[in-house]
Amino acid sequence: MKIGIGSDHAAFAMKEEIRAYLEEKGYEVTDYGTYSAARCDYPVYGEKVALAVRSGEVDRGVLICGTGVGISLAANKVRGIRAAVCSEPYTAAMARRHNNAQIIAFGARVVGIDTAKMIVDAFLQAEFEGGRHAERVALISGIEERESQEQDPRFFR
Repeated sequence: MKIGIGSDHAAFAMKEEIRAYLEEKGYEVTDYGTYSAARCDYPVYGEKVALAVRSGEVDRGVLICGTGVGISLAANKVRGIRAAVCSEPYTAAMARRHNNAQIIAFGARVVGIDTAKMIVDAFLQAEFEGGRHAERVALISGIEERESQEQDPRFFR
């Protein structure tokens, strides 16, 4: 399985540890940055990983910023992407099983490295269950489709 990983400066050290951990487990990992602890903007890396997932360049994504929230919001702006912020393994597994999330996000200022590894493992080991969950994911996609057709200039400031 190919994994795309990205972070901002606040999570650079954790990204490096998670990247090495995934590689040790046999995953092919593509690092989309950042490549140092110098200040940077998390939306850049959230978008890069999300675009790589959407294009099929990678199978799943792992995003890390201070809380996981900002970088996941950026990823979720990419059409067709479902990125879930999780601070523990159960939610990470359920995001995959029930929501068909392609990207997991978490915060380096929220979870420690051992919990981060458990979150990643739970997410990558889980499979989408389909069935009634596929119907719900289709409803989410329907919202996205309707919103993408919205032309009201009040929404684009």
